[in-house]
Amino acid sequence: VQLVESGGGLVQPGGSLRLSCAASGFPFNSSTMTWARQAPGKELAWVSNIGSDGSTDYLNSVKGRFTISRDNAKNTVSLQMNSLKPEDTAIYYCMKGAHKGQGTQVTVSS
Repeated sequence: VQLVESGGGLVQPGGSLRLSCAASGFPFNSSTMTWARQAPGKELAWVSNIGSDGSTDYLNSVKGRFTISRDNAKNTVSLQMNSLKPEDTAIYYCMKGAHKGQGTQVTVSS
């Protein structure tokens, strides 16, 4: 399993970022994919899932602001993050089961 995240950065409150994850080494089309995040000094926390059928689920605090999507032709999963808040600051990880990538840093600050 290989997962490579990209797209993080520094953004002002209210701004947007789009994270992407390139996946390989497993049957992507039939896999549920997850985004999780780890804020400074806190444990890893689930953010969103997308099932093989395209069904989605979100952490309550990101509902209406974040959108998860997948492209089975490219073996990628994305997280569009709008209306970002300082409390969204974290390292964001793409996950398949217990496997996760190296993460991408998202910092929301003025």
